[in-house]
Amino acid sequence: MQSSPSNDSNSDSCTDSPSPSGPAAANSTRVPPQKTSAIVLWLRDLLIATAASVFMVLFLYQPVRVEGTSMLPRLEDRDRLFINKFVYHFTAIERGDVVVFRYPRDPEKSYIKRVIALPGDRLRIERGRVFVNGKLLREPYVPQEYRDNRSLPEIIIPDDSYFMMGDHRSISSDSRDFGPVDRSLIYGKAVFVYWPARDVGVVH
Repeated sequence: MQSSPSNDSNSDSCTDSPSPSGPAAANSTRVPPQKTSAIVLWLRDLLIATAASVFMVLFLYQPVRVEGTSMLPRLEDRDRLFINKFVYHFTAIERGDVVVFRYPRDPEKSYIKRVIALPGDRLRIERGRVFVNGKLLREPYVPQEYRDNRSLPEIIIPDDSYFMMGDHRSISSDSRDFGPVDRSLIYGKAVFVYWPARDVGVVH
């Protein structure tokens, strides 16, 4: 996905032609200083932009591949997306964020789910309907056909932990099964799908 610039080299040409009145006169054609300066500035800006892009991809964003269908309809199996690895060093994790975290029962594996409840929240689920702090949670990201009828007695989310659920509720293995996820296991926020072309776009 990276492209390297191509440099056009301009060479001066010298044409000697005999003069009827004496020795040959040399005519040289040179690139005007203004044009040379513009080319140098353009190359400088291109190199800076390329370096900045490489830095962002390598150090701020990480490409990951979705495996499974628990985040349908937005994320499909084998979608490629970028996650922001540093955003949560500066901003808080919010309800509704789609995050990547290490699976609590096997940290060698990574899961991608949506944040449903925050530390200190009271959460219960009644036949698929999610209540946070006593209020029904609006979830436009979950189509009716992906809902289920599972219930969960009210719990209080522990400090520094987050309750995660997949958008495809009927098939998702999430915090309903393995409990709230500790903050230390969350390492990125899903931000942008870059492949395949039909799924390209911001993750909401």
